[in-house]
Amino acid sequence: MSFAPAPPVALAVDLLDASSLLSSFGAVGVAVVLFAETGLLIGFFLPGDSLLFTAGLLCRPGAHTGPRLALAEVLVCAAAGALAGAQCGYLIGRRGGRTLLARSRNRRLLDGAARAEELLGRYGHARAVVLARFVPVVRTVLNPLAGALAVPGRVFLVWQVAGGLVWTAGLVLAGYALGSVVPNVDRYLLPLVAAVVALSLLPFAVELLRARRRAGAGPRGDGRG
Repeated sequence: MSFAPAPPVALAVDLLDASSLLSSFGAVGVAVVLFAETGLLIGFFLPGDSLLFTAGLLCRPGAHTGPRLALAEVLVCAAAGALAGAQCGYLIGRRGGRTLLARSRNRRLLDGAARAEELLGRYGHARAVVLARFVPVVRTVLNPLAGALAVPGRVFLVWQVAGGLVWTAGLVLAGYALGSVVPNVDRYLLPLVAAVVALSLLPFAVELLRARRRAGAGPRGDGRG
């Protein structure tokens, strides 16, 4: 008696592709990815913005390609992953965040740490913690950095919860709303995700432009001898 070989099971998951992550893990994958991106310094490369937006698209009613997700489940998992991740990152920072960053040789991570520290210094703890949620890489390193710089625990908790809820719910609901009103929106998924990523980088680009203008308009001599 012979047996036909079992069909191969696809185990490969592209961690940089939101659709691949959602197809493999569903709403639970959203929680895990956001926890890693916002709580662990190794998660800076993960696609938090595009993952939230794509998850919202896949919650919409009607036929579409890809997995069908429940909106309430996605919202809960997204919030849980983002809030728990940020708090975990803060605790890591309190216990040695500076040391971890000092040992890293990843230029992107170090640049993100510099921008996060600049945000904390320029805007104060509350605004910086909220704004960082919307800037890739910065949201990964600001939480440990806040712990390392001894940002008060209550202040950090209140504002990371506020920023985390606005960030996660905002992007998920934006994807859901767009998918509900635009027919066959799946055809435009890649351009939409690219637009979301570009918009998430906009605050940093604006700040960079302002910093260059301030540097160019620095103290100048009056030309007198």
